[in-house]
Amino acid sequence: MTVGVPKDAFVTLDAPKDALITAPRGSWQAGAVLFDVRLLAEATITLVVIMDPPGTVPVFLSLVGRRPRPARVRAARQAVLVSLGVISLFAVGGEAILSYLGIGIPAVQGAGGLLLLLIALDLLTGRDTTQPREVEDVNVALVPLGTPLLAGPGAIAATIVYVRHADGAAGYLALALAIIAVHLILWLCLRFSGLLIRVIKDSGITLLAKIAGLLLAAIAVQLVADSVHGFVNGT
Repeated sequence: MTVGVPKDAFVTLDAPKDALITAPRGSWQAGAVLFDVRLLAEATITLVVIMDPPGTVPVFLSLVGRRPRPARVRAARQAVLVSLGVISLFAVGGEAILSYLGIGIPAVQGAGGLLLLLIALDLLTGRDTTQPREVEDVNVALVPLGTPLLAGPGAIAATIVYVRHADGAAGYLALALAIIAVHLILWLCLRFSGLLIRVIKDSGITLLAKIAGLLLAAIAVQLVADSVHGFVNGT
């Protein structure tokens, strides 16, 4: 016996032209996920400037420079993982933490700006951080390397601000990739810090520290200005 299938048993779905979703400018579409390239670039550049991977090398070497190479490699890995954990924590729950403590973004920006200004002045005035010293009794990879040197208030405040400005999954994905990319750069600089010193020498590190100090001072002033603007506008 032959069973005939009626023609109306099959339904053909023709999507109208106006049903196509166009990715916004500055986004890249991979399958169903929109990737915010502009946010990725902005967040990566901002965090690189704030966290200053080359500028952390002299401080890193001053703390662990006399330790054996395996210990330096382990300290570099631990410091970057601590920083990644702190930044990720504030990226995921920063708003909730600040809300529970009754702290607003302007307060974090102001505090971060003032602390960054102190670091910038320290770099610009030429404090000598290239002379290694022994710190065997504490795990310096956690404090001060992991935080507040790498994951400082400036990076935390910038991360929270970018989370607030992220637009859906595209923005969150871009910010996550930016955080991972910056910490990969940090790990490479710390992991191969000995080689970096041989390439650019002490004079190059000093020059990088001066440039980083100038940039950090500018970022600090901008953070304080944004903080004042936020308090005035009540945001």
